[in-house]
Amino acid sequence: MPTISTFYGIVIMMYAKDHVPPHFHVRYAEHQAQIDIQTLEIMNGQLPRTALSLVQQWGKQHQNELMENWDLCVQMQLPKSITPLT
Repeated sequence: MPTISTFYGIVIMMYAKDHVPPHFHVRYAEHQAQIDIQTLEIMNGQLPRTALSLVQQWGKQHQNELMENWDLCVQMQLPKSITPLT
């Protein structure tokens, strides 16, 4: 699964031809979650509160890019890297 961004130990990834709704995958230490791109809420899994807050802040800044990447994945193309949270 292609990694599209990494920051503060958080790894953001997207799968090609993944199920709807549009989402991305997050890994942080032993935690994993799927985050809905539209709502930026956890669909599945869990993250510590601080990690979730950072992911949501990053996701809000990059929602359009995340949707563009989702469209690329649906077309079986590699998603583009997105700048990390600074």
